[in-house]
Amino acid sequence: MSVPLAYLAIVLIWATTPLAIQWSTQGIGFALAVLLRMLIGVVVAGLIIALWRIRFPLHERARRAYLVGGLALFGGMALTYWGARYIHSGLISVLFGLSPLAAAILGAVFVGERSLTRVKLIGMLLGAGGLATIFVHGDSLGHEHALAGLFAVLCAVTIYSGGMVWLKQIGDDSPPLATTVGSLSVSLPLFALVWWSTDGQLPAIVPPRAGAAVAYLGVFGSVIGFALYYYVIKHLETAKVALITLITPVLALLLGSWLNGESIGLRLWLGTALILLGLSVHQWEMLAGLRRRV
Repeated sequence: MSVPLAYLAIVLIWATTPLAIQWSTQGIGFALAVLLRMLIGVVVAGLIIALWRIRFPLHERARRAYLVGGLALFGGMALTYWGARYIHSGLISVLFGLSPLAAAILGAVFVGERSLTRVKLIGMLLGAGGLATIFVHGDSLGHEHALAGLFAVLCAVTIYSGGMVWLKQIGDDSPPLATTVGSLSVSLPLFALVWWSTDGQLPAIVPPRAGAAVAYLGVFGSVIGFALYYYVIKHLETAKVALITLITPVLALLLGSWLNGESIGLRLWLGTALILLGLSVHQWEMLAGLRRRV
């Protein structure tokens, strides 16, 4: 696959994932939706590893990476699926755009990374301002539990970012698909436990749209998108890859409005703009380097 085509595929997958998450929970419940997604993902990724004979390490560092990745995946996805029922689908993408900022803060606090320059701190403040604007807007997002949904997804972003920082410290060199299968395998029993404790019932009928969304997320959101992301990282500069986080939130908001009838008010657009501006400032050095090369 060409690099530009892989890049475009990642943008489309990431932009459509939030809406697919919302659709997948309609009619079958959030716990079963995420469990089925992860089950499909581990089966598909496992088959790819077996057919392509990809290395699947089981040494101590790899096991630690699988455990950390699985726990972060469970915490992040469980909260995201729970919160997605109460907020606009596009907001999920907007909040996950804060991941680089959250990872930088957690890396500085818990790992001692010295990467918080003045420019990056300004970017974080702008992102925090955008987040505050969205939370103020939360009570008018059309659902009585919107603020709870926003908080749940924000906690999911924190857990996801913490997992990235921890995995970076572990420094495992396993193939990406092996890490995917290992992490999914660790998370599956936990997702099954959540489903059993919250519902534990299989629906008599799975709505076609929900079933299609679960299958899409299991194959594209959990396996193909992950593999393409690592493929692009190997062939493109970091600054170009970072642009994805600036493109997908806007696309996700537009798709939610177009396909799901979600009303996007001025304050929500303002909060989104502040978050994206903060993310741009935070990554300014990389983006400036990219501009000099163009």
